[in-house]
Amino acid sequence: MLLAVDVGNTNIMIGVFEQQKVRVCWRLATNWNSTEDELGITVKNLLQHSGISPREISAVAISSVVPPLMYSLERMAEKYFSVKPLVVRPDLDLGLKIMLDNPQELGADRLVNALAGYTLYGGPLIIVDFGTATTFCAITAQGEYLGGAIAPGIGISVEALFEKAAKLPRVELIRPPRTIGTNTIASLQSGIIYGFVGQVDGIVRRMAREFDRPPLVVATGGFASLIAKESETIDRVNPLLTLEGLQIIYQRQQKR
Repeated sequence: MLLAVDVGNTNIMIGVFEQQKVRVCWRLATNWNSTEDELGITVKNLLQHSGISPREISAVAISSVVPPLMYSLERMAEKYFSVKPLVVRPDLDLGLKIMLDNPQELGADRLVNALAGYTLYGGPLIIVDFGTATTFCAITAQGEYLGGAIAPGIGISVEALFEKAAKLPRVELIRPPRTIGTNTIASLQSGIIYGFVGQVDGIVRRMAREFDRPPLVVATGGFASLIAKESETIDRVNPLLTLEGLQIIYQRQQKR
């Protein structure tokens, strides 16, 4: 079995793949100070809770945008699963042509998403990832990674609003009954939900005009389902896109 680990600034997504299909997955809070023992014991407990023996893990694949955790993650794989992990780095040959001014700047999560999206859906393609930042990635029909856009994420934007506006209450992020809110809570929900929907649709439409033909738009990340329900541009939601990308990368490296 493959243990796939995607480390974001806010959350760590962990999935176990068996026969190239995800068997179970978990979402953990990212702690930049976690040691290899803390990570290893946590993962082993999750596996055992799901009826999976740690001995069944034969490979580990990691993508991370948190450099301070990389040493602990690699040590965890070696110490607790006795394998050298496959780590996604910008210089890893994935078959995509990176058209950025500096390809080394491309984050591992965006690289993995691009490969997963292009492999699963083809191109042209726009991937919207709702993480700590909301990222937009553009891939052509020929597998060229053109670039994209990066905007403040929903979570950190909302937290900033609540921290700076003392009288505004924290609210549940759900679709309000109407766009015109008749109380503070409904007004906040309307502004947050429809504000980010407008941001996504606006950026996607502008990016789509730079393609030769209309791209498929795929959303992933924690808020993908919520925003996609109201969006006019998102075609599909795949919450496990990054983990599936890690599985695809591992399989390709094995074949090589």
